[in-house]
Amino acid sequence: MEHLSFLLHFLLSLALNHASFATANNDQFLYSGFSSNDLTLDGAATVTPDGVLQLTNGTVHLKGHAFYPTPWQFRKSPNEVVHSFSITFVFGMVPVYSDQCTDGMTFLISPSKDFSGAQTSQYLGLLNKTADGKSSNHIFAVELDSSQNTEFKDINDNHVGININSLTSVKAQPAGFYDDKNGVFNNLFLISRKEMQVWVDYDAENTRISVTMAPLKVAKPLRPLVSDIYNLSTVLQDPSYIGFSASTGPIDSLYCVLGWSLGINRPAPAIDVSKLPRLPRIGTRRQSKVLEIVLPIASGTFIFLVGTAIILLVRRRMKFAELHEDWEDDYGPHRFSYKDLYDATEGFHYKNVLGHGGFGKVYKGVLPVSKLEVAVKRVSHESKQGIKEFIAEIVSIGRLRHRNIVQLLGYCRRRGELLLVYDYMSNGSLDKYLYSDEGKDTLEWFQRFEIIKGVASGLFYLHERWEKVVIHRDIKASNVLLDNEMNGRLGDFGLARLYDHGTDPQTTRVVGTMGYFAPELARTGKATPLTDVYAFGIFIVEVTCGRRPIDNLVEDSSEILIDWVVEHWHRGSLIDTLDRRIQGNYDADEVCLVLKLGLLCAHPFSNARPSMRQVMQYLDGERPLPELMPTNLSYSMLATMHNEGFSQYTSLAFTGGSNAMTSSFSSGR
Repeated sequence: MEHLSFLLHFLLSLALNHASFATANNDQFLYSGFSSNDLTLDGAATVTPDGVLQLTNGTVHLKGHAFYPTPWQFRKSPNEVVHSFSITFVFGMVPVYSDQCTDGMTFLISPSKDFSGAQTSQYLGLLNKTADGKSSNHIFAVELDSSQNTEFKDINDNHVGININSLTSVKAQPAGFYDDKNGVFNNLFLISRKEMQVWVDYDAENTRISVTMAPLKVAKPLRPLVSDIYNLSTVLQDPSYIGFSASTGPIDSLYCVLGWSLGINRPAPAIDVSKLPRLPRIGTRRQSKVLEIVLPIASGTFIFLVGTAIILLVRRRMKFAELHEDWEDDYGPHRFSYKDLYDATEGFHYKNVLGHGGFGKVYKGVLPVSKLEVAVKRVSHESKQGIKEFIAEIVSIGRLRHRNIVQLLGYCRRRGELLLVYDYMSNGSLDKYLYSDEGKDTLEWFQRFEIIKGVASGLFYLHERWEKVVIHRDIKASNVLLDNEMNGRLGDFGLARLYDHGTDPQTTRVVGTMGYFAPELARTGKATPLTDVYAFGIFIVEVTCGRRPIDNLVEDSSEILIDWVVEHWHRGSLIDTLDRRIQGNYDADEVCLVLKLGLLCAHPFSNARPSMRQVMQYLDGERPLPELMPTNLSYSMLATMHNEGFSQYTSLAFTGGSNAMTSSFSSGR
């Protein structure tokens, strides 16, 4: 009998350690690891055999949710205030590819478990564009966000926020904790592949929400990371479900929960971290796998034979040889192997060609390990001078995070060529829709207007919101790509330059595409944010009119688009320049605003152009467009350049149709 009692006690302890439990009055529970029967799961969420709750499964653009299976009452009666409660959980973010994650996860309390209408990427599987910010959501959430999204006013790409009915946090702080001994703030890197613990406390008496976090084996700090006064009685409904949501964007990631507890009107039960499952370890170190197989069965004779075979194999596979120098070791995950890119594109097969231009072809590929869809651009280069600085800039640009910028994932170098690896955009480039056959793939006006605003937002981020100033230098319709939701994303940073805020850009060679050059570029060779603004002005007029910047009308003659638009403005027929394939379904005031803004951005004198901050204000209706009269503006670039005293450059800037100039990788770019 004594043995039977001991056995029952052991089984009960084991169940409590690996499942939830609730006291008699149902005011608490505790998980130390999970099973698939413990939770309600949907989307990409799964529970691994060893008890890890994975909200995502390492696939891009997916969402997942996990909820405690039954709802909870946060009030004793409908008219009472929400009780105090305390929640703690242990989580970890595991980048599947490289050292990057998009987008993040949340802990949430919601009146419903149905999140089928929620969007992925920056919406974290929590809300969508239509529902965001509505008080009828009745959602309280704590976001752990590994991406910066300017539309939600995110403070950086590594933060914790308190969210009420919206993806815009009412309060947010960079991830980290305060040391109890000296009060010093210690940063925590969310995507470090390390376990961390979060405490969420609500004090009903003072209506204070506090969120605290720390590394796994560090006790709960006394000072919260982020705290705010907010009466949750005005937000939460009874009953409500508690759980987690997460979503991925263009880069696959795992968002995991290892343990979880809740207490209502009492502290959440402490989680015994020694009983938690381990985070999954994912990486691409294939070399170690080879060594694990080869070394145990190696012998002197076998090593000699294998060495001989390797030499022969290397000779046969010289086509995969790369250029690699010691300084590139610092860039680690940003460097791809040529063999991986060769396999991803099926040997750069012609059927995978997405497009081509003056700098080389672009191929679609699927990386063999991560299965990530990418676009690979092959760029020819001959000069070694300045390549180190150029690669440093490419890697820096790879850290850009904005929903209207195509992610540059990394690069590969071979003799005579450079390969740039970008996130793949499923709907291709914008110019395919602007210049398609009549009636095929035509964009409506509202889509064009959203694309223009999106590209403007991306440029504003490049010029003013990132840690450095980035000058794109090649803004045009073929470099604007459309994602699966038809959002415009600025891509192809192969010619971009960056420099510190408050300093002047260095003089460079003139690079870019004919028809988009600012007049001062031919004279000074210095690219600035205002030369990007000029190209953006040409771009938005091109998108609105559906015509190329230099339009070949008849043999041996051409017309400059800007001059044609100004002519119509003179005649009072500006609206007639709208792409004739857009039939009736447009806002005339909006069209005229965009055309006039394009003319203002493409003003021949740089000091008359607006900044991208002002452009955003004009497009959002926060600031009226300056009153302009066509009679006061001379948009004939040839005449302007002649008056400026550099007519010898006109043949450079306004001949050659839409062909791109040759890029330079020298130090004098």
